[in-house]
Order: sequence, then structure tokens, then C-alpha cells
Amino acid sequence: MEHRRKTIQQQVILDAVRELNIHATAEEVYDRVAAKHPSISKATVYRNLSQMSEAGELVNIGSFFGSTHYDHNCHKHYHFICERCKRVFDVDDYFPDLTEQLSGMDGFEITGHQLTFSGLCHECKS
Repeated sequence: MEHRRKTIQQQVILDAVRELNIHATAEEVYDRVAAKHPSISKATVYRNLSQMSEAGELVNIGSFFGSTHYDHNCHKHYHFICERCKRVFDVDDYFPDLTEQLSGMDGFEITGHQLTFSGLCHECKS
């Protein structure tokens, strides 16, 4: 990851993602930032979320239920999405042998991956 100097907007956005601590959508991040800094535009928040995920400062965990979700937890882990309550949970197990197995297949060079499980969380299942 290339080190680059954070702008004030980037720091405010990163702080909002960390404060939300819920695999926040871009809209949730914007709402949090705008509550404290009403002059910041939605385009600025969305652009910076994208740039920070490309730089490895946040993880874009994908778009589901109509929104892109971001994670401030950048260590290797997976996600579980509840189909009923739509919450996203961290799955801390990591399967490194899966990457090794796929690397040799069909000439693939794997540079990264994301794995997401779906179903019902404990609360929704009850």
C-alpha cells in the first residue's frame, strides 16, 4: 500500500466509517459526515470512499441490497450477510489454502479475493 497524505475530508470520512462500525453504506457514511460537516458534498464522500478502498485504507465489500458497503477492518477476513435483517457480520476464519489451490489452476495469478456467505443470523433464525 502506497503511503499518501490524507486530506481533511479523507480523515473525516475514515473517522465516520470507524464510528459507524457496521460495514457502512456510502449513504450512511455521507449522512454521518454531513451531520458534522454540512458543507461536504455527497460526491466528495463517494469519491473519497472509492479512492480509499483502492488505496487499501478501507475495503469495499461489495454492493448488495442496493448499496455499496465499506469496512474499516482491513485484515483478511470474510463476511456473512443476513438475508432478513440485512446486517453484515465479520467472519474471522481465513482459508489460505483456498488461494493456493486456485493459484495453480488455468494459469490464474490471484492478487486478492473476497468471500461472502449469506443466510440468516442467529437473531433472525430464532
